[in-house]
Amino acid sequence: MNIIVTGASRGIGFATVKSFAKAGNNKIIAIARSGDKLDNLKNVCRKINPDAEVIPLPVDIGSDETEKVLVRVINEVGNISVLVNNAGKMINKPFKDLCNSDFDDLFNINVKSVYRIIKILLPFFNANAHIINISSMGGVQGSVKFPGLSLYSASKGAVAILTEALAEEFKDDSIAVNCLALGAVQTEMLEEAFPGYKAPLAAEAMGKYIADFALNGNKYYNGKILPVSLSTP
Repeated sequence: MNIIVTGASRGIGFATVKSFAKAGNNKIIAIARSGDKLDNLKNVCRKINPDAEVIPLPVDIGSDETEKVLVRVINEVGNISVLVNNAGKMINKPFKDLCNSDFDDLFNINVKSVYRIIKILLPFFNANAHIINISSMGGVQGSVKFPGLSLYSASKGAVAILTEALAEEFKDDSIAVNCLALGAVQTEMLEEAFPGYKAPLAAEAMGKYIADFALNGNKYYNGKILPVSLSTP
């Protein structure tokens, strides 16, 4: 099975690629900006399962070169069965201190990159392909909101609604689109935004959950925003 994971160089993305490697003879295109970290991921996965192949693709998904390099790789490996849009950015800053560049940066990575990747891949998805967009509980209506995360939460809410809309558009093509709204997970990104905070879940556990859902969840769900959190709401 051919799989793509964005934001694969660390945290949840790194752990998700490892879980896909454990799951069988998969080809996983791992996308992130850091080539060195992706090479390390490839070596780690080779030790886990020599039959799985990790293809590092160091590219900034917000750049115009994404389409060219991604299409070249897909033409070599074949059509795609699973896409995990995991790449994201978090800014913890009071609303009064935010600036236009903060808005542009967050929405470019958290929303526009999802749009761009799906748009690029649309001609290359297999029938019964599964697109998983990683959102946040902060982007779910009625959930607890935290000061400093207004733009982050808004961007993740946009991803959730985009998921519902695309599931409706793609259903005749047999492409399922689902959204996982994650609660707090102990990652480098969380530590950078909230130094000293300890989340209840590790990246390894969440990566395993996402990989399993990506491989099996489209048998049961389409167009759903599914909370993955220990807290309520």
